[in-house]
Amino acid sequence: MPSIKKVAEVAGVSVGTVSHVITGSVNVSEPLRLKVQAAIRKLNYHPNHVARSLKAGKTRTLGIIVPDMTIPYFPQVIRGAEAAARKKDYSLIAVNSDDDGKRQTELLSLLRSQRVEGILLVVAAAPAPLEQISRILEAEIPVVCLDRIPDRVRVDSVSVDDAAAAEMGVRHLIEMGARRIALVTGPMALKNERRRLQGYRKALADAGIAEDEGLIWSGNLRMEDVAALCREWIADAKSRPDAIFSTNGPTALGVLRAFRDLGVETPRDIAFATFDELTVADLFTPSITTVVQPAYEIGHRATELLLERLESGPATDEPATVKLQATLKVRESSRVRATS
Repeated sequence: MPSIKKVAEVAGVSVGTVSHVITGSVNVSEPLRLKVQAAIRKLNYHPNHVARSLKAGKTRTLGIIVPDMTIPYFPQVIRGAEAAARKKDYSLIAVNSDDDGKRQTELLSLLRSQRVEGILLVVAAAPAPLEQISRILEAEIPVVCLDRIPDRVRVDSVSVDDAAAAEMGVRHLIEMGARRIALVTGPMALKNERRRLQGYRKALADAGIAEDEGLIWSGNLRMEDVAALCREWIADAKSRPDAIFSTNGPTALGVLRAFRDLGVETPRDIAFATFDELTVADLFTPSITTVVQPAYEIGHRATELLLERLESGPATDEPATVKLQATLKVRESSRVRATS
C-alpha cells in the first residue's frame, strides 16, 4: 500500500504539502495541488482517515437515527442530511431504531462509542428514556431532533408546523364539501401526532363543524393494523364519513388497503387526503391529495444546525426551534365533492 511519503516523492513536494492538499487545512497553489492529485491517482493512494482522526481527536463523523428506513419519508431526510454533511467534509452514519425505545437507547450508546461528533435523532414511537438524550447533551455531544420532537428535553429541533400543516389538509377537505371527516392517527405518544390532531380540531372549529369523537380513529404505524381497523370502521356504508384525513404515510397506506379490500372508491365513496408524500403515489388511481413535508430540507437544515453547534459550542440560551413549511398537493382523491 503506497504511503503519503511515496505520494510526496512522486509529486516532487513535501509530505506536509500532500497533507495540506488532502485535508484542505492550508491553501496550496494550484500547480502543486494538481501535482499531488495526479500522484494520488497514479498510486491509487487512500488516506488513513481513522489514524488521522485519532491523532486530531476528531472523527468528522455524524450519526442519524431514524425509526424505519423503509418509510419513504426517512430516506429523503437522510439524503438531505448527508448532502449537508458532505459540504463540510463530514461523513454520516445512518442507523434504524425500528421505532423501539430500547433499540434507540442502544444506538445512542453505539454512536457515542463510535466517537461521532454530533447526532441527528428522530425519536422512536415506543417510549424511550429521555434521560439518555439529556446525558448525551450533558456530555457536550450536540443533538438535533428532527420531525418528531420529544417532550421535556431542551434540544435543538427542525420540523414542520404539524398543527398548521394538518389544519391545511383538513380545511381543503371541508372546502371540497366534506362535513363528516374522520381522522386516522398514529400513536398519540408522539408529539407531532398530537399536534396534527390539534390542527384537525382547529379546522373543524373554524368551519363551525361540531367535533365527533367517534370520527377520531387512533391507530399506529403498522399498515396492516391500520387496514384492519379501517375495514371495521368503514364496512357499514350508512355510517361512513364523507372524508378521511390520515396523519402519516404508513397510516395512509393502511387506509388505502382497507379501501381496496372493501371495494370503496375514493373520492366517489370517501374523499381522502394524507399527511406525508407517498413515493409510490404515481401507482395509485386516483392520485392522492397530500400534505407534503420538505423531507430533504428538514434533513439538510438539521445537519447545518448540528454543524453550527459543533463550531460554536453547546447552546447556552434557549434551544433553536426551526419550523419549515409544508405544502398541499391537491390531486384526484379529493377533487370531487364528497356526498353526505
